[in-house]
Amino acid sequence: MPNSWASTHGNRRRGAALAHWALVGAAFLFGTTFVVVKDAVAKAGPVPFLGVRFLIGAAVVWPFAMRRPAEREPGVVPAGVWCGLVLGAGYIFQTVGLQYVSSSVSAFITYLLVLIVPLLSAVALRRPPGVATVVGVLLAAGGLYLLNGGHPSLGKGELLTLGCAVCFAVHIILLAEFAPKHDSMRLNAAQLTVVGAVCFVPGFFTGGYDFPPSVWLAALYTGVAASAVAFGLMVWAQRRVAPSRTALLLMLEPVFAAIAGALSGDHLGLVGVTGAALILVGILVAEIRRPPVVTIRPYE
Repeated sequence: MPNSWASTHGNRRRGAALAHWALVGAAFLFGTTFVVVKDAVAKAGPVPFLGVRFLIGAAVVWPFAMRRPAEREPGVVPAGVWCGLVLGAGYIFQTVGLQYVSSSVSAFITYLLVLIVPLLSAVALRRPPGVATVVGVLLAAGGLYLLNGGHPSLGKGELLTLGCAVCFAVHIILLAEFAPKHDSMRLNAAQLTVVGAVCFVPGFFTGGYDFPPSVWLAALYTGVAASAVAFGLMVWAQRRVAPSRTALLLMLEPVFAAIAGALSGDHLGLVGVTGAALILVGILVAEIRRPPVVTIRPYE
């Protein structure tokens, strides 16, 4: 019995560690899309681009999702609809906002969600974050401020992206509730389909689908790497990681976005580099005490 308990406990700890690394991988993939999307929506309408991107992601995920045991998935469609509607609203806000702000500013404002998630968790889910997480969030928020050059403003693009941050925070909270109850592959396939469907028809009236080749390539990359793979990692990981910790780990996204921007000619400078370093310190502080492992279903 002791050996069996130790083995089970060890497996859960390894599962939790893998979940944390999965979120880091998701943050990397998400971060690489800021520059790609900004270039794409300069040549195509943001709503039709999102419709194609998310339908591509759904097409990639559904064949794998259909292999899962459907009889164990009551309620996965309503869960996917709720997640998809909130996620779609967030991406519309963010993608339209990218027409008015730089990719680094967009990343900064998007990740104000790390301040929103703990508040929503405390109020809606009664899961107040620990002291280490609070300190980590504050440090990381200061880092995001510096990453943006210490000069945030609230123009049209900034306000749109602020709406994105609120929607993404709600999405993380919804996943915290739904992901432990449903197969991660089916839930991700459902939410991607909803986002794509919500954007596809309006896309005919907001720019159409006569994309140049570079936009189709951008939709293919973001659809597979971000929508299919990154969201798949995120949904799977949230079966094991608390929402406040999820938000904090995903704050690596603007760091990766800043690196991608620098490689494309948008250099951070000393203040920006200091901000990126402060974000990493905040994540390290929050990782001092890991949250308890979430029980997962045996078929996952």
